[in-house]
Amino acid sequence: MTNNNNIRNKNSNENDTKKSAELLIRQAAEIMPGGVNSPVRAFKSVDMEPVIIKSAKGSKIYDYNNTEYIDYVMSYGPMLLGHADKRVVDAVKKTSENGFSFGATTENEIVLAELINKHFPSIEMLRLVNSGTEAVMSAIRLARGYTGKEKITKFEGCYHGHSDSMLVKAGSGALTTSVPSSAGITECTSKDTLVASYNDIDSVKNLFLKNNGKIAAVIIEPVAANMGVVLPDEGFLKSLFELTRENNALIIFDEVITGFRVSMGGAQELFELKPDITCLGKIIGGGLPIGAFGGRKDIMEYLSPIGPVYQAGTLSGNPICVAAGIATLQAIENDNAVSKANEAARYLVNNLTIELKKFQDKITINSISSLLTIFFKKGNVNNFRDVMETNTGQFKKFFGIMINEGIFAAPSQYEAMFLSSAHSKDDLDQTLSIIKKAIEQVFN
Repeated sequence: MTNNNNIRNKNSNENDTKKSAELLIRQAAEIMPGGVNSPVRAFKSVDMEPVIIKSAKGSKIYDYNNTEYIDYVMSYGPMLLGHADKRVVDAVKKTSENGFSFGATTENEIVLAELINKHFPSIEMLRLVNSGTEAVMSAIRLARGYTGKEKITKFEGCYHGHSDSMLVKAGSGALTTSVPSSAGITECTSKDTLVASYNDIDSVKNLFLKNNGKIAAVIIEPVAANMGVVLPDEGFLKSLFELTRENNALIIFDEVITGFRVSMGGAQELFELKPDITCLGKIIGGGLPIGAFGGRKDIMEYLSPIGPVYQAGTLSGNPICVAAGIATLQAIENDNAVSKANEAARYLVNNLTIELKKFQDKITINSISSLLTIFFKKGNVNNFRDVMETNTGQFKKFFGIMINEGIFAAPSQYEAMFLSSAHSKDDLDQTLSIIKKAIEQVFN
């Protein structure tokens, strides 16, 4: 016999949970700008309320309504092992029992630095910081201090954190005109940041010609992943290296996303290149806040206290973040996690290519290793201007169907999908079915 009281109590609990989630969204909007601590989380570009997350495990993430999603955000990259890997959790617990922060060097900082150097031989010395933004900001200052030059060249559509000098894009189609992409950035700051077009080596040559002897460094995402996934054309990165050498400028690889993801040694291992300075983050902290920058010893020795370039941080090398990083990198090594995540992505992309063949004149899939983006655009997507031609209205509809069917992807056309070693074949098959359904509904 059915107990009506139990049914009423269950419905009441579900309603209370739903109300609580809605209440949290309202409370967040009252106390945090936009209700979030990073803009993309607000879901504004897809005209939806943000999701309030309660927990995550493996390939799954759970919202405050206890809805389960297969997660392809993976905290925008750090969770290569999946969420709450026991080895990382145990390392954090054990380390926290000995104290949270000391304002002094610990043995584990050396261990993590040596682990990074093992896979990134170009990083002869490194310094730990608290985020990718901080790593890039410090690397830029170091490049200027080392070379004695002021200008930095970046690429349109490449994101290097939110420091003032990196929030600059080209204006009105003129790649040599530096225009801030945020209020609050002064003209004096933006004038020293030059913007070239990704995959266009001539645009970089022109900047060197017009700023002869003034460019300290060129910074690049070797695989662009912050305008969606955009791959470097064959020979582009090699030509960029040659150009910097000819002009006595440094080259900085921002591998905050690609480091320990596209291969153990990042994009520089994949493309067999050796940058002067590398910036890391995300995976090296296993989901805790951390960053690092490093490179040639003669460059790194320009940092204080042994050199003239100042850089510091109260929480740099935080013991708990470092412990999480060590546990993560060791687990990635032991599990062959990079290959597993790559295999998962390859299975997904290969099957999507087959299943969505009739839509090949409407969408483009860019992928490398365990990163991919489905662009709502016909034809190649090779640079920022191609990305800007995508149909965001179609993406919005696609995203809404996906999340309602239990797929948690980034709420923006201009982000990557991240796979992990925790994604199972069942996850992937379910995802294939839902993506196919979503694409068909978008175009039919």
